[in-house]
Amino acid sequence: MLNQNLVLFSGYAKLPTGITAGELYKTIGLIVIVDVNTSEIIQADCTLATNLASQHVAGALIGCSFKNGPDGMCQMIERIYQGSAKKAIITAIRIIYDKYRNFMLEYENTIEET
Repeated sequence: MLNQNLVLFSGYAKLPTGITAGELYKTIGLIVIVDVNTSEIIQADCTLATNLASQHVAGALIGCSFKNGPDGMCQMIERIYQGSAKKAIITAIRIIYDKYRNFMLEYENTIEET
């Protein structure tokens, strides 16, 4: 049975031109599955040009929490990712956080109504 506390969020951001990922995809897709009970990222994936880069970014995000906002994750990416897609990754994280925050507001309102 599907765990309804695990929710998939996605964020997309434009990649810079002239880099391999930008030529292949035009945008980066960052996808995370979040346990809404704990705000923790359980799984992550992203579209970068190489598996190594995608695995590095995804692996770094697994276990992170949205409880205190996206800034900690963005700072971590600033440190551990020195590729040309860094700004796009950070933008995608912020987009996902906005979606997560809006979902949680609706989710909490639904719980209060029942």
